[in-house]
Amino acid sequence: MANILLIDDDKKLGSLLSDYFLQFELTVTHALRPSDAFKALDLSPFGLIVLDVMLPEMDGFSVCKKIRNTASNYQNTPIIMLTARGEVTDRIVGLELGADDYLPKPFEPRELVARIQNILRRHSHPNNAIALTENRNTDKRIRRLSSSNINVDLIKEQVQLDDHPIELTTMEFLLLTLLMKKPNTAFSRDDIMNDLRGIDAELYSRAVDTLVSRLRHKLHDTQKVARFIKTVWGKGYSFIGEVEQC
Repeated sequence: MANILLIDDDKKLGSLLSDYFLQFELTVTHALRPSDAFKALDLSPFGLIVLDVMLPEMDGFSVCKKIRNTASNYQNTPIIMLTARGEVTDRIVGLELGADDYLPKPFEPRELVARIQNILRRHSHPNNAIALTENRNTDKRIRRLSSSNINVDLIKEQVQLDDHPIELTTMEFLLLTLLMKKPNTAFSRDDIMNDLRGIDAELYSRAVDTLVSRLRHKLHDTQKVARFIKTVWGKGYSFIGEVEQC
């Protein structure tokens, strides 16, 4: 039974989802205000956070940013953002701040469940994680990627840098594996978003740049002195060096 934290000031929605989710072995802890949500996060772990944009006290973007920038045991908890009217700007900002997925309101509860289950599989079920993180035409037998002080375990979804573990969000992990599976190959912003999101990505180039920047920061990499990820001007991004796949 996975515990989901819903941060939304709509009491009726919280009650509806709490009842509906039970048939899918998902329990809901409903926080009406961000302050209540952070108290809950400090007290117990959650498998995933469903976060509305429109909230009292602070908006959902500020909440997402605080979660991702706070050194805590919930810093890398997957986040699905609920965006009003499906505004493109809302989606871009959410992805830039580290959200793993988004769903425009109004939505069908079953679609939200499907998105939650997909993310939880990547985090909880190794065999399914492989299938989801492998590139579409990549050999599914690959279990590990290794290259000059960086090691990626595709089964456990763990990354080590200079023999020390680092924590990545779902999107950061998928980006790293995408680049490492085809080293020295330039991926355009559209290529990256089409692979990670499965959608036309023309409007999301800014979100890709921010995602790359966050990943570089965690890899202690910089644009000027690229250690792992290189900017290919006019083309996109590529992983530098040789990568061993086993």
